[in-house]
Amino acid sequence: MAEVFEGSPEVVVVRNKQVIFKDYVNGYPKESDMVVTSDATVRLELPKNEDGQVLLKNLYLSCDPYMRGRMSKRLEGSYTPPFTPGLVCIDHLL
Repeated sequence: MAEVFEGSPEVVVVRNKQVIFKDYVNGYPKESDMVVTSDATVRLELPKNEDGQVLLKNLYLSCDPYMRGRMSKRLEGSYTPPFTPGLVCIDHLL
């Protein structure tokens, strides 16, 4: 449930579900390799007077094949940096 932040309807604070890997993953990732939490919040601000801009909510997290390489320690020749164990996994919404 969103709550109004600073009394402005254009700015809200919402719960933010996070996936955190405990350590680098060996083999296929298992539920025991990660922690999923909804304890964090994030401040969302609607775009102001900008034509064509919208604020989107991500409903699903896709675990794409390229992410597998990010779950391991950096491999020689890898084109993406690894996730850092104990920190939130950062990805992009398309």
